Amino acid sequence: MTDATSPQRLGFPVKVMGVPGMKSNDTRRWQKSPHLKCSLEEVDKIIDYLASKRIDMYRFSSDLAPYATHPDLPQFHNQLAESDAELKAFGRKARELNMRLSFHPSQYVLLNSPDEALTAKSIWDLSSQSEILDRMELGPEAVVVTHVGGVYDDREASRARWIEGWEKCPEHVQRRLVLENDDIRFSAADVLWIQERTGVKLIFDYQHFWCLNPERLDLRETLAKFLASWPDGVRPKIHFSSPRTELREVKRKITPKQRAAAKDGKKGPKGELLKAPVKAGARVKTVLQPPVWTGHADFTNPFEFARFMRDAEGLVFDVMLEGKSKDISLLKLRPDLLRYAPDVAARFGITAADAGSLERDEKVLEQGVDADEAPDVDEGAV
Repeated sequence: MTDATSPQRLGFPVKVMGVPGMKSNDTRRWQKSPHLKCSLEEVDKIIDYLASKRIDMYRFSSDLAPYATHPDLPQFHNQLAESDAELKAFGRKARELNMRLSFHPSQYVLLNSPDEALTAKSIWDLSSQSEILDRMELGPEAVVVTHVGGVYDDREASRARWIEGWEKCPEHVQRRLVLENDDIRFSAADVLWIQERTGVKLIFDYQHFWCLNPERLDLRETLAKFLASWPDGVRPKIHFSSPRTELREVKRKITPKQRAAAKDGKKGPKGELLKAPVKAGARVKTVLQPPVWTGHADFTNPFEFARFMRDAEGLVFDVMLEGKSKDISLLKLRPDLLRYAPDVAARFGITAADAGSLERDEKVLEQGVDADEAPDVDEGAV
């Protein structure tokens, strides 16, 4: 349990971008016999890094236990039991550091699939990740995040079918599972409808709320309802990200017919904006297109975040930042808050006494980091 008076936390998902070479799991192919024990060795380094940066919330890779639920690779199915001592030790370290940990399975984990086999496999995935948190002996703030799933041409039936999937989940999954509103299928109103019928805890996603709110729910009122779905004494958490605003670079193949037309002096499609002129004989062109608002920005807009936090004054929750630059987004936001919104910074335990260390972090960021092109688990199409 987290003391209600302790500062709110900021966290990030999976990949560390501020330190080269850090791995979030054992990425070897199955032929090389990867194992949860090896993943824990990698993530232990991440935890040490987080502690050094005073970051106390982190989301595990959904592949932390590689191939643990692969139906055709039974040799990997006993990894959790084989790693019991290592999981307990890792959990003990996380508790000592007051580190909040979680999972967010992939978009292929669906409790509302009309395919019973897929639903059963999804429950297995959720069960495995919940068991990891249990074997770490982590408290109820360590959760597994999921979405409602697909619409399958009938959103009411699909929404109701999620409840059927929930009822099939074992107790340890129901205890860990939290349900998130999404950006293109199931709104905050949808997950509140499910929560009323199941008691499942809810995760409020800020960007998703703006992308999908046909019911025109009020933001603060909805946020408060989401937070109230958590038991007393268990701090809720939310997801926050800013939308991408820059032009998207889309690679497109140039067909032989298009190349022939270009040689004849004909222009491409009307209104097409190219990053650079297409050279003769080119096979691919880069087209610039407007942003898709479901896409996550690299960084968190500090003014947008401060406005939201002021709107949420009096409500207490931790924040998982889903900027595509991961830990770099968090390290940039903290000095931004101290600079532009010190009242908000204080809610996260950031004060003027931290200015020197935060300034040093900013200078390191200015040296540059590697970009991450992989989409987030719950990021919309970009």
